[in-house]
Amino acid sequence: MSTNPSISARRAAFRTLHESGFFVLPNPWDAGTARYLRSLGFKALATTSAGLAFTQGLPDADWAIPRDAALEHIRSIVAAVDLPINADFESGYGHTPDEVAANVRLCASTGVAGLSIEDATGNPSEPLYTLPLAVERIRAAREALAGTGVLLTARAECFLVHCDDPLRESIRRLTAYAEAGADVLYAPGASSRAEVEAIVAAVHPKPVNILVGSSSGLSLTELAAIGVRRASVGSALARAAWTGFIQAARLIARNNSLEGLHNTVPYSELNDFFRKDYAQRAIEEDQSRS
Repeated sequence: MSTNPSISARRAAFRTLHESGFFVLPNPWDAGTARYLRSLGFKALATTSAGLAFTQGLPDADWAIPRDAALEHIRSIVAAVDLPINADFESGYGHTPDEVAANVRLCASTGVAGLSIEDATGNPSEPLYTLPLAVERIRAAREALAGTGVLLTARAECFLVHCDDPLRESIRRLTAYAEAGADVLYAPGASSRAEVEAIVAAVHPKPVNILVGSSSGLSLTELAAIGVRRASVGSALARAAWTGFIQAARLIARNNSLEGLHNTVPYSELNDFFRKDYAQRAIEEDQSRS
């Protein structure tokens, strides 16, 4: 019998995480980072469109990574670990509600436990979908997920596109998305205590996700006390890795210095981790065939 939980069990576990308390949803960008985060005891993980895009030498812009490539990446993260995975599915890779619904079904077929849909258009002259269309897109996604157990997160991108009064507009949109069937509400860029408290109160009792991208601002303990259900780190872990790489590479290129390689994780530590992890997976695969 397999030791890995089924997709339905992962989805049920993910839903339970959102019912009470607070948890951190870190964002790996490949199988290795997913496996390492799993070893640290995190209960669920989420993909990051930025983390993926940067590995491909692309910007984190709407659909710079094509839909099918994004789906394959999501599938690889789902396969890498026995944890619930939430997919950063950008704006659904389609403009119309029907297109969003079709693509959401494809995303659900990868085995994810949840997925998020943004309301940003990618068009600088009209950065957000009109509210009626945005609501229909969320409603279409919700209907496409009916019977799957997949949690739907609706994102209001108001803070990121610098619209007028982003808090007020975020709340207007998030409350409408909640009514349209979104399970989780998310306004990336909201960071002050007043903003977070207002969002949590506006959509209560639905759970709220808050993006934490640095050590400044509210702590995880403070977010939990406010009533936030989950915190994700978005591209932050990927940027932390890029920071180490860039600093070390610049010192070699500009100063002929190896100073940036000091205090790195030893090769043996990483290799031993993945050696043991690989061996454990082999045991689990043998058990699943017996």
